[in-house]
Amino acid sequence: MTALVALPALVALLLFAPPSLAVALIASALAVGLFEFFGLLRARGIRPLHGVGFLLAAALFLDVASPGLLALPLAPLGALVLLTGTLRRGGDLESVSAAAATLLGVVYLGALGGSIAALRLLPPVEEGAWRLLLLLVTVMASDTMAFFVGHALGRHPLAPTISPAKSVEGALGGLVGGVLGALAVRHMGLPELPLGHAVALGAAVAAMGIVGDLEESLFKRWAGVKDSGTLLPGHGGMLDRLDGLLFGAPLLYYYFEYAR
Repeated sequence: MTALVALPALVALLLFAPPSLAVALIASALAVGLFEFFGLLRARGIRPLHGVGFLLAAALFLDVASPGLLALPLAPLGALVLLTGTLRRGGDLESVSAAAATLLGVVYLGALGGSIAALRLLPPVEEGAWRLLLLLVTVMASDTMAFFVGHALGRHPLAPTISPAKSVEGALGGLVGGVLGALAVRHMGLPELPLGHAVALGAAVAAMGIVGDLEESLFKRWAGVKDSGTLLPGHGGMLDRLDGLLFGAPLLYYYFEYAR
């Protein structure tokens, strides 16, 4: 039910909202995801440095999303606060672990998340909504196909120590789903994207989405939790929805910025 309500609204926002609103929506989702990541740390007894973590994540997000904003000067300030924060906590080994874990969350949500927003802001801006939709549909189609193929045909575990339910067959189905999703978006709104490029991007983004899913599963297994949060009824937390997008977005960003 959550997906039936949220998905049409999300697609409408991506297609019709101005870039600034779309980026604000992405930033808000990433902020929730970072808060959930810090929750995983707390579940393991690690106290993250929340304030400096959000500051550094914002700097990385803005720098990747729109380098012209000159947000990078915030990074040295955030780094100083992060490092001196270990002293304020007494300088024990736990404070060093907290700083390192905080930085992991910053890179995970800030740097990778910035590439999602960059897809909306790269020129030509009028294509930005379709680039975002390409990412979203490719990852969602991959997830859906992987789920059904895995349940119907899954025999060989993909990563049994990380996510026992995932299978090689499901992953292959996910690659096919990603290609189909990319081709659908190309047909609807990106006709200038070469057919071969769409196929390659669909498979590559789907593959990275699977890696992102496994990465988040590793974090949750390490923390001893089933879901990253309870924000989305029936779908877990925000981080559970962002994992594949975070790993797939950089590929599309590099393609549209440098390789196209």
